Amino acid sequence: MSNQINNKYAPLFEPLRLPNGIEIANRFSLNPLTTNASSREGYVTEEETLYAERRSKSAPLQITTAAYIEDYAQLFEFGPSVRNDSYIYGLSKWAEAMKKDGAKAILQLTHAGRFAKVALRDYGVVYGPSHMSLKTPVEHEVLPMSKRKINHVIQQYADATRRAIEAGFDGVEISNAQSLLPQQFFSPFSNERDDEYGSQTLENRARFGVEVMKAVQGAIDESGVENFILGFRGTPEETRGSEVGYTVDEFNQYFDWLLEVSDIQYYAIASWGRDIYKATARAGKHEGELVNKAVYDHINGRVPVIATGGINDPDKALEALENADMIGMSSVFVTEPDYVQKLEIGKEDDIGLGFELDELADLAIPRRAFKDLIEFMDFGGSLPQETRDEFRKLTQQDETSYFKEFK
Repeated sequence: MSNQINNKYAPLFEPLRLPNGIEIANRFSLNPLTTNASSREGYVTEEETLYAERRSKSAPLQITTAAYIEDYAQLFEFGPSVRNDSYIYGLSKWAEAMKKDGAKAILQLTHAGRFAKVALRDYGVVYGPSHMSLKTPVEHEVLPMSKRKINHVIQQYADATRRAIEAGFDGVEISNAQSLLPQQFFSPFSNERDDEYGSQTLENRARFGVEVMKAVQGAIDESGVENFILGFRGTPEETRGSEVGYTVDEFNQYFDWLLEVSDIQYYAIASWGRDIYKATARAGKHEGELVNKAVYDHINGRVPVIATGGINDPDKALEALENADMIGMSSVFVTEPDYVQKLEIGKEDDIGLGFELDELADLAIPRRAFKDLIEFMDFGGSLPQETRDEFRKLTQQDETSYFKEFK
């Protein structure tokens, strides 16, 4: 096959201009994916930077895994932290590795709220919008956040944004997706408060997320940085079994309120499950319609929309692009960092999502990546079963003795 784009896939390689004028070379983004490559204290390690450097050409827009903004916010055991200034140096090395070949590096800022398992282990406490009694991973109580705690966390988002700017990142992404803290406030499943942040009205449920974005935008403005990218990741409809927590219509309204207080440059749609770009709305006026279409039509070109979830081949990417401006992928870049480059030069038949042990060094996969990676891959199904099985074998071996062979 000749070294040029197959005309069929040409739409995936058209440049895209963000609202602030920054041009993205093609329609691909590298999605957040946990590699468990930071130290136990949350400092960026060489493993993390080497993994990022190997994927510096994978996509022109790249978003990190969840970087936690305080001790009680940590989502993954070996995730990166941005909770104080001591982390800026390591973060700067990470940003440098991601940007090595011209990609825009975005630091995702997160607070796990009631899902902060590390805080539960270390401190015996997790916080959320309201009190809950949970049984997993152990029986425990979720403490409701006081107004003082809410203000504290909002300030931590702003402080983390300043640190991202000082570290040289091109932007930050605020995740309201997949049951992180802002979504916990927006969801009537997890928010039973009776104050101005409570569940009585849509405005009250949205208040925490709106105040976070306003504070983040304030930190960006105060820094004086130009063309900084403020990204947003959201789950447009919340479901729990047959129940619907909030509808696409409600979340669309929420996003409109966010645009009133912040200069958002993109909206990444994210949720749990397989082929989520094909998910249909369960309730509201868009019931039965593709969720992505309901969002894309509502956004109406105001900001680029990124489709994610199970998009692991070029034809799926084209299908998803019908209701999006960009395609976000994560698992495929673990085993095929050169996916986009091969597709661009017409070598899509050479794209391989398999994995063999002798590829480990070239792929620069961190030694603890398999700790959580397999669970996410099984859930999303982005990589073939045989690839996931190979990764699963690695988790059954002693990490230290195994990975010594590949240092």
